[in-house]
Amino acid sequence: MIIGSLTQTKRFEILHPDFKKVFEYVRSGDWQQVTAGKIVLEEDKIWVNVDEVTGKSREAAKLEAHNRFIDIQIPLLQEETFGWEERGRLAMEEEGYQVQNDILFYQERPALYFTLPVGDFVIFFPEDAHAPCIGNGKMKKMVVKVKL
Repeated sequence: MIIGSLTQTKRFEILHPDFKKVFEYVRSGDWQQVTAGKIVLEEDKIWVNVDEVTGKSREAAKLEAHNRFIDIQIPLLQEETFGWEERGRLAMEEEGYQVQNDILFYQERPALYFTLPVGDFVIFFPEDAHAPCIGNGKMKKMVVKVKL
């Protein structure tokens, strides 16, 4: 997992061949005004989901992980809290791996929680199980999916 500011992405852009393109795209728009939906940057490789969700309690947020895609998550209107746990420590899958959605849910609870302000991002790699959308009221966020 990596946490950083959208104003300081250069040192992270070398970690994946598509990260520079992704961060340039993210910085190019006024995402607070964009309606919820999916924006495809490269078919089956990079896309952006702008989501409007209702915040969850820590107890209601489930740990999830992905096998084929990296998540870059960015709160757009208000801070968002996330739970995190190293995937290798988890054993109790809630259901099996959902290939179509590249997602697996776990029954265990996160080891730690952190709150991300607007203007920051978090990168979750496949080894990072994460419980997103913890907060109060309506939330708007961006989730960029980047194929490994």
